[in-house]
Amino acid sequence: MQRFVSSSSSSSPVISSAKNLCGRILNNYQIQTPIKRPCDVFINHRGTDTKRTIAGLLYDHLFRLRMNPFLDSKNMKPGDRLFDKIDTAIKHCKVGVAVFSPRYCESYFCLHELALIMESGKKVIPVFYDVKPSQLHVKDDGTCSTMELQRFTRALEEAKYTVGLTFDSLNGDWSEFLTTATDAVIKNLIEEEQERGNEGQSLCFVQDY
Repeated sequence: MQRFVSSSSSSSPVISSAKNLCGRILNNYQIQTPIKRPCDVFINHRGTDTKRTIAGLLYDHLFRLRMNPFLDSKNMKPGDRLFDKIDTAIKHCKVGVAVFSPRYCESYFCLHELALIMESGKKVIPVFYDVKPSQLHVKDDGTCSTMELQRFTRALEEAKYTVGLTFDSLNGDWSEFLTTATDAVIKNLIEEEQERGNEGQSLCFVQDY
């Protein structure tokens, strides 16, 4: 049984055209700066695959709705300690979005972040971008210990069996995907707030999309 939701449509844009469109949209919002409070949404992704497309667009969309997403290329600056900054963001986030791409599992950092999100008991929304869950596997390339491999595999398997979204960059509707993903994030944030009994800082976002 498949455990994910498809957000593709019948339109067929060429990949290069889609990436060019994404780049133009993101460039229009480069002057924005992250909100100075603990992040609401941590976007786990492989930067070389997705930061200029699906992950970058999702960050921008959530930011404009006054949610506080975390994307390493947007929230980090030269001099920041990589693990300290990322681990702290994950610790304080309410929801994680894991964007799985074809080469996601080649990144130690992606798997480390995913494992930390899962171990922290955060709500996670998997996004399968040009890849099927069955194609994702942790590979032993000799750089990780047995304990790390087990940790990463456990986190990946848990994420693969969590209901999420799929997106096909060739045939998918970008606008539809952003709306669907944003709805999913908002619903999970609301559920998280309700489970916390409305303690601590309340959410602040504008649903104007």
